[in-house]
Amino acid sequence: MSVSVIIPALNEQDWIAGAVESAFASGAAEVIVADAGSDDRTTRHATAAGARVLLTDRLRAKQSNLGAETSSHEVLIFLHADTRLPAGAADAAAHALEDADFGGFRIRFLEPSRELAFAAAAINLRTRLTRCPWGDQAQFIRRETFLEIGGFKEMPLMEDYELAIRMKRRGLTTILPMTVTTSGRRFLRKGLVRTAARNWRTVIAYRMGADIDELARSYRR
Repeated sequence: MSVSVIIPALNEQDWIAGAVESAFASGAAEVIVADAGSDDRTTRHATAAGARVLLTDRLRAKQSNLGAETSSHEVLIFLHADTRLPAGAADAAAHALEDADFGGFRIRFLEPSRELAFAAAAINLRTRLTRCPWGDQAQFIRRETFLEIGGFKEMPLMEDYELAIRMKRRGLTTILPMTVTTSGRRFLRKGLVRTAARNWRTVIAYRMGADIDELARSYRR
């Protein structure tokens, strides 16, 4: 099975070319950057790196869904703009989907930091126990399945978590031993403990039925 990589982006000129290049180097047949109106050089860098660029509304779920709908191949990998796929990742994801319904990768952070190494270890342990890879772990799924279930729910936050929960209930989720590399810039900017606590408060509130729009406003304050 061949692979399309979908990258939602907004003002990611410093990161987007590396994401696109890593996707092609991983074995992807197609890379689609779904841009939500960047006012920097994101689209120019994406095109120069070989991606097909789509212009979309400013909502990551919508961006990802449009990329999936216009994609040409059997397997989809959703990649954040500041994340890099390892060599062979596309073929590994396609092979894994011969038996599984959904999956993701292990994670490590780009920046050298003991705190980030600890955070990556905690994320990998959480994923091994829950079988729910989040968006920064390069979620992958068959295109046919993704469209059949209606794609990402078009919500302002946590669409990746919601998809992981939905797919876990539906069938077999796999976590590949390969590792994607992502930026720890959010952790570094706001602090490891504060960022982790905010993430888990948001997850718990969502699971308890909190209004997703209010959660998004609170998360981004």
